[in-house]
This record gives sequence, C-alpha cells and structure tokens, in this order.
Amino acid sequence: MRFSIFNLALNALSGHRHWGRNWRDASPKDGYDIVIVGGGGHGLAAAYYLARVHGITNVAVLERGWIGGGNAGRNTTIIRSNYGLPGNEPFYEWSMKLWEGLEQELNYNVMVSQRGILNLYHSDGQRDAYVRRGNAMIMHGAGAELLDQDAVRRMAPFLNFDSARFPIQGGLLHRRGGTARHDAVVWGYARAASALGVDIIQNCEVTGFLRDASGAVTGVETSRGAIRAEKVGMSVAGHTSVVGAMAGLRLPIESHVLQAFVTEGLKPVIPGVITFGAGHFYISQSDKGGLVFGGDIDGYNTYAQRGNMPVVEDVCEGGMAIMPMIGRARVLRSWGGIVDMSMDGSPIIDRTDVPGLYLNGGWCYGGFKATPAAGWCFAHLLATDSAHETASAYRLDRFEQGWLIDEKGVGAQPNLH
Repeated sequence: MRFSIFNLALNALSGHRHWGRNWRDASPKDGYDIVIVGGGGHGLAAAYYLARVHGITNVAVLERGWIGGGNAGRNTTIIRSNYGLPGNEPFYEWSMKLWEGLEQELNYNVMVSQRGILNLYHSDGQRDAYVRRGNAMIMHGAGAELLDQDAVRRMAPFLNFDSARFPIQGGLLHRRGGTARHDAVVWGYARAASALGVDIIQNCEVTGFLRDASGAVTGVETSRGAIRAEKVGMSVAGHTSVVGAMAGLRLPIESHVLQAFVTEGLKPVIPGVITFGAGHFYISQSDKGGLVFGGDIDGYNTYAQRGNMPVVEDVCEGGMAIMPMIGRARVLRSWGGIVDMSMDGSPIIDRTDVPGLYLNGGWCYGGFKATPAAGWCFAHLLATDSAHETASAYRLDRFEQGWLIDEKGVGAQPNLH
C-alpha cells in the first residue's frame, strides 16, 4: 500500500510523466491470422476474446486515430438488458452478465455501477407494453419490476407527476442496469488483449482491401502499408458503410450523429438512469456530479461529430417535461458520436458475401451496452465461421429475407398505443 501511494504521489508531482503504458504501441507486421478494423470497444473486445477464449493471438487491431478517441469516448455510458424480443434479450442479457464480471476478468477498474434503470410510462397502453417486455426480461434472467406511481414517487420525488400532457403513471425498473466508464472499458480491453500478444496499432487508417483473383479479401491497405490476413473483421461503428464500400458492399445502414450533453457538477440527485416514456430523453448522473443526458438522432445522414439545434431543443424539452428542475442546470458541453442505424434498429454480426470479410455493425443506440457480448460473439464468428447462439438472429440477410428484429433501441423510445 505504501508503494502504491508513493507511486501515485510521484506521478502527480512529476506531471504524470512516469506512468507505464497500458498496452504495447505495436508496429504492423506483414501479416496476421486475423485483422480487426476498428479499435473501439467492440474491436478490442473481439481481439481479447479471440486470444483468451479461442487461443488466437496472431491478431492485429487497426485504429485510424487513438484508442478511446471515437465513439468509445462519445456516448452516455448506459448498460442494460431490458429488451423484449427473442432476437435481442438473450444477447443483451449475456452482455450484462459479462459486464458484471468484467472488472475481475480484465483486472481493470471500468467503473461498472449497477444503479438501476427506470423507464417511465404515461398511458395504459404503454404500461401493458412494459408488462410484456418485463415478462420477457424475467424469462431470460434479467429481472424486472413494474412500479406504480407511488413507488416511482418514492424513488424520484423530483419528477413532474402531474404534467397535463405527460402524467407519470409508473415505470419499469431494471435494477441490474446502470453505467460504466466508457473510455476505461476500451483501455481495459486494450491492456488485456495486448498482454495476450495482440498487436494494437494506432494511427493506422484502412484505405482499401487486398483481394485475390477470386475476389476474396486477403488483407488491407493502410496508411502504414499493406497488411495481409487470413480473415478481416470490420468493427468501425458509424463508418461501416464507408469501409464496406471499399470492398464493394452496399449495406442496409445509414450513419447519423447522436448528441449527448453534460451539465455542471451537482449534488447527488438522480438515483440511477431515468428515461422519458413519451419522448426520446434519458438521463443519469456521473460520479463527478454532472447530469449526463441525450435523446434522438439528428434527422439527416452525416459523418460530422456535431449536431444541430433542433435536436438540442427537442432533448431539452424532453428533460423539462419530466423534471423541470433540470432547467436550472448549466450545460457545460455537448458532443456527437456517429452511429450506424440499421433498418430495423438491431445490429449485424455475420459473414459478408465477400469471402474473408466479416461484419460487426448497425448498432444504432445499443453499441456501448453491447460491448462485451459483441466482442465475444464476433470473436466466435471469426474463430469458428459460425454464429454464436446468442447472436444467431443478427444475420445480414434478414433484411432481404424479412426476418427483422424491429425493436429500435426500446430503452427510450415512446410506445403510446
């Protein structure tokens, strides 16, 4: 303990110049068994599970920027498994189980805080929909509680229960949901993967694919030269369509910016994560005291990491509708992450029609919370060429065949029939 305190003091007084690296700053080799394009949470998790679960360590993760500089650092940190459809709920419950053991697994503090998620309902129809979803959650082991107005009032007395337009009738409580520290997650996976022999290569942008005479992918062209690979996995968040187009793929995905906001630090007031059932608004409170909140995507396709004012207005109106006190808090900053929006609101983890090329994308609002399970299932696909059982519904051809998983993020979407 004295040694740890001494090291902490030494680094603090020296301007933090003596911390050791969490992972090796690798240079690219000529070739690998598997190359993963994208050094966010999903790509790094897949590399870690390839090494730890499947024993495949000749793996490279290519990141065009720096680890933690993309969507991993541009989200609202929520983790949950409160889905309703059979294609989604088993997957997200598996992810939640992995979250619950992740700090022990990685030996790294990713600040998992299971403070609970409360989805408010405002009508009899929405209550009935939450009953169905809650039953699905219970059947898959996630747990759920339907609260009446008095129970919600005891939990969050500051809410506007008597709103003329959106009276709060109750809520669906998912006690195991909560938050995790977004950038710590990618740092933890990077550290653990690197320790097992995975090469993490930053500032390495993929500019094209290497192909053989049959058209199969045999590697990637990058800003740091050609890198050959037996298999290439794409895990590039909001730029899936752009990278896929380099291989001639036309994917059922659009890219949109999703904005988020944080206020000045306040005393603890928000008990967990709360979502507005009559609009797209969700809020939690960080360990530093800032209120972290967001809403819907901007309504046009873009790759710009900034949003527009109509969405800012819509998000703030949603917050004011359920908790007018939020109007007194000063917003310190906002940011935008680029998200893949699939046509049914659910992701894709599958082989593509191009031999040697594998896809993990289309995560819509659900990318961060899916990080452990997405990495686990993508690693399984890359290692075995078969879908993991909990991700078997996330097929690329479901849009052609009509096997849609139409849940559209559910956590904060209105459902007022």
